[in-house]
Amino acid sequence: MNSANSAAVVVGVDGSEPALRAVRLAATEAARRQRPLRVVHGFIWPLLHVQTSPAPYTPPGGGLRHQAEDLIQAAVNEAEATAPGLSISGEIIDGEAAAVLVGESPTAALIVLGDRGLGGFSALVVGSVAVQVAAYADCPVLVVRGAQRPDEPVLVAVDGSEASRLAADFAAETAVSRGVPLVAVHAYRHPGSSDPGDMQPLVYDEAKLHGEQERTLAGWLTGLTEDHRELRLTCRAVRGRPGAVLAEASRTAQLVVVGGQGRGEVTGLLLGSVSQSVLHHAQCPVVVVRAPR
Repeated sequence: MNSANSAAVVVGVDGSEPALRAVRLAATEAARRQRPLRVVHGFIWPLLHVQTSPAPYTPPGGGLRHQAEDLIQAAVNEAEATAPGLSISGEIIDGEAAAVLVGESPTAALIVLGDRGLGGFSALVVGSVAVQVAAYADCPVLVVRGAQRPDEPVLVAVDGSEASRLAADFAAETAVSRGVPLVAVHAYRHPGSSDPGDMQPLVYDEAKLHGEQERTLAGWLTGLTEDHRELRLTCRAVRGRPGAVLAEASRTAQLVVVGGQGRGEVTGLLLGSVSQSVLHHAQCPVVVVRAPR
């Protein structure tokens, strides 16, 4: 994440209703973090060699480029109405939407986008642009989906990995800025083995296992409240598949924060299976935080 004070919150727009919801949340988040807001639109038509200027003998306000200018202005107007006084800029950038947003990420504090945009396939729960940006961006990515519950806590998935540590730091900062508690959730399924090749026990004490998992979770979060002194932190160890546990917990959260890839996931995956599951099934907005490449 770019830590410079000038780093903007970037929101991708395409004229769709999900994009406008993303603009409103991005403006609110930029105001909380005292960051400027940058509204961008990936203008793909020049890459496809499509004429973007008005055709001959048509009104001067026509053409694809003018339509893009209109949707940028509409998004800027929406942001200004949401957060008056916020520093806001808008730009049309030639390129495919996901590539444009990933290109913005090295100098952004946060990228915000809707879960689905114009032209998305109806069968997709989360659009391909959202998944691609979450997988490749060099800064945290906020995908706006589900219900808005501003009074509920922020939820973060923790598994002891470097990615989840970064996610916990981001979630703690977000919870403090929003004035709500942070709930750290660790999902577990069965006792772990102590050495490679060890057999997992067939019989074990569930209460003892649960206590061990809670202590492990607390150990992973050592120092978090010291770094964020106003943080109200609750730790929860829950038995179950991580994706399902987090999706259920998201019903009473305002935001779910996950690492881009956690323990036990295939190294070659740019976006871990748990992150993808949460993106598709969470009942509230999701932030994906990836470790630096």
